[in-house]
Amino acid sequence: MNQTIKTTAGSTTTSQLALATLTSLFFMWGFITALNDILIPHLKALFSLSYTQAMLVQSCFFGAYFLISIPAGKLVSATGYQKGIGVGLITAAVGCVLFIPSALFTQYWMFLGALFVLASGITILQVAANPLVTIMGNPDTASSRLTMTQGFNSLGTTVAPIIGGIVLFGAHEGMENAAVDANAVVLPYLTLAAVLVAMAVVMVKVKLPSPTHSEMDVATTTDTGLLKHRHLSLGALGLFLYVGAEVAIGSFLVNYFGLESIKGMSESQASKYIAYYWGGAMVGRFIGAAVMQKVAAGKLLAVNSFASCTLIIVSVFSSGNIAMWTILAVGLCNSIMFPTIFSLALKGLGQKTAQASGMLCLAIVGGAIVPLLQGVIADNVGVQLSFLLPVICYLYIAYYGLRGATVNLAASHK
Repeated sequence: MNQTIKTTAGSTTTSQLALATLTSLFFMWGFITALNDILIPHLKALFSLSYTQAMLVQSCFFGAYFLISIPAGKLVSATGYQKGIGVGLITAAVGCVLFIPSALFTQYWMFLGALFVLASGITILQVAANPLVTIMGNPDTASSRLTMTQGFNSLGTTVAPIIGGIVLFGAHEGMENAAVDANAVVLPYLTLAAVLVAMAVVMVKVKLPSPTHSEMDVATTTDTGLLKHRHLSLGALGLFLYVGAEVAIGSFLVNYFGLESIKGMSESQASKYIAYYWGGAMVGRFIGAAVMQKVAAGKLLAVNSFASCTLIIVSVFSSGNIAMWTILAVGLCNSIMFPTIFSLALKGLGQKTAQASGMLCLAIVGGAIVPLLQGVIADNVGVQLSFLLPVICYLYIAYYGLRGATVNLAASHK
């Protein structure tokens, strides 16, 4: 009996260690993703880029999600989740190391290439880690485990702008030497590379559950015929526009707060406020989870979307503190959008849910397209007015919550 207790305790400890290790992955890719919001103004100033050119950072980063997701699924299916995570971590580490020659030669295209490699590694991690969290424990508590890990992802997006701003802007603020500014990225990304390699070593050592072959096939297979389900296809567009709007706003905040009509902040000062944008999304998830116990998900999605539109419009046509805090408050409204759109789009799909989920993940490519379009608008009519583009995105999301997410039960069971 004592032996049984000891074995159970040991098994529990191992399971907790595995979950803790996986949770750290969610924190890391949240941190790396939000770091782009600091990297963009840094590279824009370094290479004297237009807004359109600067937004290629997000195009390369989120474009990897679209291009690498399916190959990543096949890789994970062939090697297993644990090895897949190891490959993802090493790939991301290589992307970080590539920042060194990029800084040495001071070439923008090399930075973009390094970001694509880094994002490819993050994509492999997401393909492997998300489903792994759901199967490593009691099925009844799978959603709570995933919510918890996503919470650490939000924590990563919140602290990254603060740390990134200090490292990239704090030490060299006001200096004009391009070589010094370029080298500012070396230490943070080299440190990230070391951390990612260390995590890869831990991941191949820790004991993780082994899913069945059929589970892995389901998780990495897509069927475009599923788009005949109207609420799914409209939901995919909703996710595309949501991710695009969220990323676009975050990408422009440093430059936005630097405008004399807004706050006239330095890059170092402005970077600290981005944490409020991503932190609002983190806090809002807990508030939204409680509110959705009493309010229909579609209605809450519409309310948040209309609130986002109102806040952005007020920001665009105002100045000073009002303009700054209203745009930051959009982060709070964003909080429930991704999981809500995702769940509404999958409603009633039964055994096709896993394939549909894989297709929805491809919609993250919105983060590559919408910021680029906002960059074009910013170059032609100004940064402040360019924020009207996300308003259009949120209006569609409001429509989806009120009308587009309605499930045609007859179509859903064909």
